[in-house]
Amino acid sequence: MRPLRHVRLGLLLLGCCMTLGAYALAPDSPVQPASAASTAAPQALDATATHTAPAGVPRDLTLKQMGGYGAIKLRGQDPNGTLNVAVRNDEVVTAAKLHLVYTYSPSLIYSLSHLKVFLNGEVVATLPMDKETAGQTVSRDVDLDPRLFTDFNRIGVQMIAHYTLDHCEDPYHSSLWTDISPDTSLTLTTSQIGLPNSLALLPAPFFDRRDNRTLVVPFVLPAHADVPTLRAAGVVSSWFGALAGWRGARFPVAQTPPADTHAIAFALPNAMPEGVKLDEIKGPTVIVMANPASPPESGRKLLVLAGRDTKELQEAANALVLGQVGMSGDQAIVKSVDLGPERRPYDAPNWAPVDRQVTFKELVTDPSQLEATGFNPPPIRVDMRLPPDLFAWARHSVPLNVRYRYTAPSSYNDSVLNIGVNDQLLRSVRLRPADPSGVERQFNVPLLSGSEARGSEEIRVPSLRIGASNQFQFQFHMDSQKTGLCVSAATDSARAAVDPDSSVDFSQFVHYTAMPNLTFFATSGFPFTRMADLADTAVVIPDTPDPREVETMLAMLGQMGRWSGLPALRVSLVPASAVDSMSNRDLLVIGTGTAGELMAKWGKGLPMLIERSENDLALREPSDRGQVSGAAGRAAMSVNGPTAAFVAFQSPYTKGKSVVALAASGSDRLGDLLDVLSDDAKVGEVRGDLTVVRQKIVVGLTVGDTYYVGHLPWYAWLWVHISRYPALMALAGILAGLFVALTVFWALSRLAAHRLER
Repeated sequence: MRPLRHVRLGLLLLGCCMTLGAYALAPDSPVQPASAASTAAPQALDATATHTAPAGVPRDLTLKQMGGYGAIKLRGQDPNGTLNVAVRNDEVVTAAKLHLVYTYSPSLIYSLSHLKVFLNGEVVATLPMDKETAGQTVSRDVDLDPRLFTDFNRIGVQMIAHYTLDHCEDPYHSSLWTDISPDTSLTLTTSQIGLPNSLALLPAPFFDRRDNRTLVVPFVLPAHADVPTLRAAGVVSSWFGALAGWRGARFPVAQTPPADTHAIAFALPNAMPEGVKLDEIKGPTVIVMANPASPPESGRKLLVLAGRDTKELQEAANALVLGQVGMSGDQAIVKSVDLGPERRPYDAPNWAPVDRQVTFKELVTDPSQLEATGFNPPPIRVDMRLPPDLFAWARHSVPLNVRYRYTAPSSYNDSVLNIGVNDQLLRSVRLRPADPSGVERQFNVPLLSGSEARGSEEIRVPSLRIGASNQFQFQFHMDSQKTGLCVSAATDSARAAVDPDSSVDFSQFVHYTAMPNLTFFATSGFPFTRMADLADTAVVIPDTPDPREVETMLAMLGQMGRWSGLPALRVSLVPASAVDSMSNRDLLVIGTGTAGELMAKWGKGLPMLIERSENDLALREPSDRGQVSGAAGRAAMSVNGPTAAFVAFQSPYTKGKSVVALAASGSDRLGDLLDVLSDDAKVGEVRGDLTVVRQKIVVGLTVGDTYYVGHLPWYAWLWVHISRYPALMALAGILAGLFVALTVFWALSRLAAHRLER
């Protein structure tokens, strides 16, 4: 990607030179802005790579989008804060303005105090601290030079603060503080760069890893696309969902290429999308071309997957998601595709292995994520996703072996390491001073400066604190080592790191859990993602799906890719009328139209049935423990408002298989369910076997019957099921005691008889 960055910088600098030249020739004319200058760049590259659109609409990046978890706290010993900003490959920055909102201490010497703002190491502004606004919220706009932007950028804020003229100033003094508010934002204006028509750039420009916005890629499909064509589109959407990851992805459906964005089209000789014209199709083909609906200078692209029949179209989709790295030029004709051997259960790339010990270096993409700098640095965070059906029948905790290094204090003080999981404290460890006997020791890789110390802790993490999505937090705090007012303190010398060989072990857990459980579905796609390529999953759609239903299907497969990290290469897609052929699979149902009629056919034993004006809901009385008890009742009602719900139940075809339905009173309400899955604040409300979504209200219920999936050893299964009944547990205890007593009595009797015989 480095040549593309040079292209952007070269275009911008060349445009500026041309503008200055024009100004020299016509002194009375005003200097053109950078955006206009960039559009005037000569065609020094291929024609498809030189067009630059006019400056785009400015977009605002929040502090959270720039990597801030909350307010940034600048202190005397930790005066630096950093924000991260990325720029897409096909964009160049033409203007940038930092809206900085902050509050600073009212106890400073203001003539000596100020804030320095950096962009990629260059000082771009100094902001004075005035007495008149001390202790109040201050807003300042800082214009950033667009020429300093690259593909990845760091905006730094450094506090220079003094509270006394005495030479014995204490850098730990409590008056040295500035807080950067979460209301801080960056307004970024960019211009589009037309990239060449090259498959080697894929997945760009359709997906750019530097873009932290939700991925939105329109899919252009023929009118009344058949099931194989929709399946090919689903495979591609799951690939983009896996690429987008935490950003999320949506795939609007259209019959013609949209003019204002990049898009992906699927074409057959007898089902060509409107506006797309191809030469003779000679086999499974992947083509990237200029979007025919957009002006040539816009740089918008259209990725076309084509074939002479639906089988070749599917091969083109498989080749795209598997062999994109080997593609180049603007067209690739696929000779053959091999999906490889069948995958094993629970081997999704986004899930940590649970059949062996896992080290932290397997859970992070860069070892530098395990390092921290400063006296009170932000926590080191290690994310870990697990299969949600883990069951700890033999042990109640997880062994976590943490090894760490730190710049050791010279004596015992309040330097600590706080270890937590999912924002809950596990242990607080006091950091010991350096060992004097180890000063002359040798070490191979000097990772840390100063006097290094090492530590190791084995922690038992309670099983109840572990879920499908987890985060370990390691918060170092280095206490002051000053022993007198005029004793100097080293600045920026504290270093700490968690060893990449630290480990966690889930190998003693088995796969066994109660179902249905929509929490598992909403956070990890279980049970469908049990097979990462969805080999045991069938997606059921209406016989004649409309664009919203197709979009929902594509979005859900994108979510599956996000959860598992793999495209859905072996998923099955069936219309509702042919669902009987998939009786041995887990079913994901888009429950509107004929698919909604299918649920009504399965009977009134389901948690909820939704029709256009009728809702039929199962009712049970909740117990004190949040579970349901008693026989199920039902309530049927006529409604004139929209309703949408997630409904989960055991498959009516095969015991132990699951059905999850996205049900709605109309296809226009399916988007409400997709919005819930993409909203981190609401997804936690999806639970039980029925979650009803009414506008902004999300209600989770447990009203249906429970079944179990997975496998337990027979003795563990017996103990688990007996443990639900206290009377049986007491009886089992009595019987076990009698058995042991009788066994001991029999053994002693045999021993006594043997002695008498002798």
